[in-house]
Amino acid sequence: MSRYNAATSDYFKFKVLDKFILKELMGPFFFGIMSFTIILVAGSLLFQIADLVIQRGVSMGVVIRLFIYYLPKIMAYTIPMSCLLAALLGFGKLSANSEIVALKSAGLSFQRIVRPVIIATFIISIAAFFINETIVPVSERAAANVMMYEVFKESPPLFKEKIFLKEEGGGVLKRVIYIDKMRISDGNMEEIVVQEFDDGRLARIISAKSGKWIYGSWWIEKGNVFEVNKEGAVDLLFKFDRQALTLNMDPDQVSNASQKPDQMTIPELFNAIKLDERSGSNTAKLWMIFHLRLSVPWACMVLALVGAALGSRPQRSSSSVGLGLSVIIVFVYYVILSFTQSLGDAGYLPPVIAAWIANVIFLVIGLLLCRNANKLG
Repeated sequence: MSRYNAATSDYFKFKVLDKFILKELMGPFFFGIMSFTIILVAGSLLFQIADLVIQRGVSMGVVIRLFIYYLPKIMAYTIPMSCLLAALLGFGKLSANSEIVALKSAGLSFQRIVRPVIIATFIISIAAFFINETIVPVSERAAANVMMYEVFKESPPLFKEKIFLKEEGGGVLKRVIYIDKMRISDGNMEEIVVQEFDDGRLARIISAKSGKWIYGSWWIEKGNVFEVNKEGAVDLLFKFDRQALTLNMDPDQVSNASQKPDQMTIPELFNAIKLDERSGSNTAKLWMIFHLRLSVPWACMVLALVGAALGSRPQRSSSSVGLGLSVIIVFVYYVILSFTQSLGDAGYLPPVIAAWIANVIFLVIGLLLCRNANKLG
């Protein structure tokens, strides 16, 4: 019974300790969200907003909506920065008040002291990932529409050019449709090329001068059908005046089929990459975007580990010094990330390595600093 009571007592002591540490980090975290958001807004978005108001006479209502739409993407960057600042300032305060030394004197290792930070930033990293996947793509599309139709006063486009549609079944590419130009109002098309695949191999090519959307069906006109044999030779099978084109989309859906990578979710991006690979396109940049979507949210945990280890060093620094140090560390992190991203885009590094190498570097630095923190005090 005494062992049980002792274990229960230790559990509650540790629970109180974890709550105490997280409470010390909560204020700096929200301070970091506010500070870094202001810095990023002032550094980029503010000048764009000023230009919209002064040069284009955009109303404040539109400006506020744009700010709200751009905010999720900005916060995707400020959340990792805020985790770093929170750990740096929070542990800096604990160190300045000699509480880190007291905890070590009670027999607690630095790894145990920093555990609530790792757990909390793990949860924050998952939350940041879901923000990137759910809110950011929608807000990016909304911002693009506001800029196009309300700021630049563009009318909805009459024509859509260079449309690529790709179909697959069972993970295998079935068909690629290219439309050089389509009038959105009635679906009239020019210069259509359809590539059909059998078991991933190009088997047939259909080309047509024009096409139409007639009573809910697509028709292509004045075209040729070619067969591609296994050796790659192309033979003309027959010509046609009009032929049905099976496509379960109306003109509006066809015109909206193409999205920018920033406006895609990870499953959509993955499908686009696989289809591009089967059609022979270069997918290095898309793979970089894909892996960055996975790696950047985990910077929350990696940078927080570095911040906690640095903050625990014996020092008496102000929050302004902590903010400045956070900016320097984040700057170095994103310089490394930008450099490796360029290498990944150019194909000099595999995208998965290029996207994760900054996290790995700072994780190693954080672990080394944590080991040294155990020896201090």
